[in-house]
Amino acid sequence: MFHVKLPGQDAIARQGDEHLVTYRVRLPRKVVEHPIRQVAKRLSMALFVLVLTALIVYADRDGYNDNAGGGISLLDAFYYATVTLSTTGYGDITPASESARLTNILVITPLRVLFLIILVGTTLEALTERTREEWRLTRWRSTLRDHTVVIGFGTKGRSAIRTVCATGLKKEQVVVVDPSSKVIDAATAEGYAGIVGDATRSEVLKQAEVHKARQIIIATQRDDTAVLVTLTARQLNRGAKIVATVREEENAPLLKQSGADAVVTSASAAGRLLGLSVLSPSAGMVMEDLIQQGSGLDIVERPVVKAEVGKTPREVADLVVSVIRGHRVLGYDDPAIGRLELTDRLITIVRKTPATQVAPDIRPMPPLPRNN
Repeated sequence: MFHVKLPGQDAIARQGDEHLVTYRVRLPRKVVEHPIRQVAKRLSMALFVLVLTALIVYADRDGYNDNAGGGISLLDAFYYATVTLSTTGYGDITPASESARLTNILVITPLRVLFLIILVGTTLEALTERTREEWRLTRWRSTLRDHTVVIGFGTKGRSAIRTVCATGLKKEQVVVVDPSSKVIDAATAEGYAGIVGDATRSEVLKQAEVHKARQIIIATQRDDTAVLVTLTARQLNRGAKIVATVREEENAPLLKQSGADAVVTSASAAGRLLGLSVLSPSAGMVMEDLIQQGSGLDIVERPVVKAEVGKTPREVADLVVSVIRGHRVLGYDDPAIGRLELTDRLITIVRKTPATQVAPDIRPMPPLPRNN
């Protein structure tokens, strides 16, 4: 049996009779007022309507008849307003004069309707919240495909997805999976959908629609977790591009054997950039600029256009760094390139401006060769 609960609530899925998998699905929400503040505001409005009604009745107290005898006091006016607005209507105090009856028709009745809308509306909103969230969740699942799944939303995962979004990927096409509820809260606050759960479990990844994803970014804190997530993700989706990060360089081959198309060693990469900055601070600044998408110099992968077919990499208008031909990545000066072909892809360096944003290519990249 399989259940999906609302954002912020636990949803439990049973796998056989051995254990339970707990996860929570959270979608980005619009900024709304605090619930207590909303309730206080509605109660204040209802109290204002009650006081207004009582004052109107008291101002025309001579036109009302009290079956108990005597005149209409301020307490009687509040009593009449309460039983009238709540539609109780005991009938012990009634409008007797024509002006009082006219006031009931034109003023008291609309106030009664407004009073009921305020109170009943709060109840209806609470009752329909579940239906609205379930419909929203169902609609989200039905429209989610060719998206990006980010496993781990720490410093590495957050930086990776911001870099991808800088090339034109919409936040609605990103799903974040992390075991920490606070981390997912931060992700939804930035506009991403989030799944709270253990990404090594296939049921949790299914909630992120991994089987329909186009690319998967694995940025977990532990290398062994990254291996398990990669194995599970590759089992669910054979065609997605999986990019993973590891701390230790000796674990990189294991990630590739598990199904990752590309593996980045975070510690070694940071160390190499640090060493380059020591040797040449200017070169370090250029490299830092290149890996920060959206400003300055950007490194971009794109297909060869028809006008470039038959040219050499040096004859292309953009600064070509490498040429991807089949499964091979060739340097711009590699004699094996010869002339550019229509099926080639270019890795170029371009200057980023608002008018030259390069959207991510929608064609799948051929898988890189893996170590067996």
